[in-house]
Amino acid sequence: MLTKQKQPSLLEALFPIAFLIVLLVINIGIFGTDGLSGSNQMVLVISSAVAALVAVFRLKIQWETLQDGIVKSISAAMSSILILLLIGSLAGTWMLSGIVPAMIYYGLQILNPTIFLIAACIVSAIVSIATGSSWTTVATVGVALLGIGRALGFEEGLIAGAIISGAYFGDKMSPLSDTTNLAPAMAGTDLFTHIRHMAKTTVPSIIIALIIFGVIGWMSSAEGSVRQVKQISEVILERFQISGWLFIVPGVVLLMILKKVPAVPALLTGALLGGVFAIIFQPDIIVALAEEPDKGFAYQAFKSVMMALYGEISVVTSNEVVNELLITGGMAGMLNTIWLIICAMIFGGIMEESGMLKVIAEAVIRKVHSLGSLIASTAGTCMFFNITTSDQYLAILVPGRMYADIYKKRGLKGENLSRTLEDSATVTSVLVPWNTCGATQASVLGVATLTYLPYCFFNIISPFMTILFGYLNIGINYYSKEEMEEIKEKEEVAV
Repeated sequence: MLTKQKQPSLLEALFPIAFLIVLLVINIGIFGTDGLSGSNQMVLVISSAVAALVAVFRLKIQWETLQDGIVKSISAAMSSILILLLIGSLAGTWMLSGIVPAMIYYGLQILNPTIFLIAACIVSAIVSIATGSSWTTVATVGVALLGIGRALGFEEGLIAGAIISGAYFGDKMSPLSDTTNLAPAMAGTDLFTHIRHMAKTTVPSIIIALIIFGVIGWMSSAEGSVRQVKQISEVILERFQISGWLFIVPGVVLLMILKKVPAVPALLTGALLGGVFAIIFQPDIIVALAEEPDKGFAYQAFKSVMMALYGEISVVTSNEVVNELLITGGMAGMLNTIWLIICAMIFGGIMEESGMLKVIAEAVIRKVHSLGSLIASTAGTCMFFNITTSDQYLAILVPGRMYADIYKKRGLKGENLSRTLEDSATVTSVLVPWNTCGATQASVLGVATLTYLPYCFFNIISPFMTILFGYLNIGINYYSKEEMEEIKEKEEVAV
């Protein structure tokens, strides 16, 4: 006879999360930014085991049920994992072909230290709006901007902060973005109403971020790197055949994304085209990388391109700074990140399937009274789910389901909820080291999450901006009396 499943208490629901937080603090203190190499993953596995013990022995849930929840959770992340693998391959062939070095070279010619951080943020924002993807933006333009910024003498955390700020602003405001479509769908409003309403908080947030980046750039002492910039440009020209024709490849990828081609085929096309252009434009590097001079060029080309697609490659020059810019890990370089994502989804799957996340969410809702506290609790819940489930989609989906009726009953239109979901869930996901977004961007840029976190000014300001608007009752859309009466009538008919 099967034992009936129990409803978890708030204490039981919070215990695995408290355990996870304590263990992460200890782990970060010991391993620091090396946590992605395996220790963070093990923390999540151990915390998952603790959550499973609570679920099985306290809540009387069958292991098979929890296992189904884990599989479902991991399945939800599979598209992100595929994209991540292809981003690794794309980065490899774009480096081998000279596309990224060309971006760095031309960028060094037009950017100076005073305006660089603002320009990096704006360029990332424009590309992200056009593509609808912060991940694609960071993996392509972002990698190039990081190289330029390093050459100009800026700290890598600061450069990554400017890139990520722009990329996530563009991701939020783009009608092509998956999260920008998901949030209004959960809140019960339409896409363009959501974007217009979101602009009320998002535009002030990015303006403040740009002002901060401008002040930092103006006060920067990076002018001393101008001589180094010239040297780097010369070394890149010596090693690579730099041509405007190389930008055909990113242009094709951008066009595919604008035509709403799914991310996986678009990125795969970009990676393979990068390999073709490497053979055409960089034959010397192809031969050197293959390290088999007695073989024919066809053999060398196949070997070098395959190495760029799947593994770590480095193009060696006479300049150590340039050497650091010309290293890429290929698809294999993303495996630690994928390992982290899978472990995170195991924890999230157990917490979701056992009902522990639901209990925590309901406890938060009971404390909500004023408009400001409602929006603040929504934002806090989204950030909480980003930390505990390690997935920005769950951080939008679950709070969206939780709060939709409450907003409606209080006369608040759906765009208020959808805006809050994006202002908190979308932008803070990249600030959590074990979240799929934080882990991915740290891996792609080669900059630890905790290193760039203090400089992601837009991402930090956004949740505070939406909470401020809530407490000041600014930019809030309400239902009219007639609209509320229609809603009540529809609910009565449905009952």
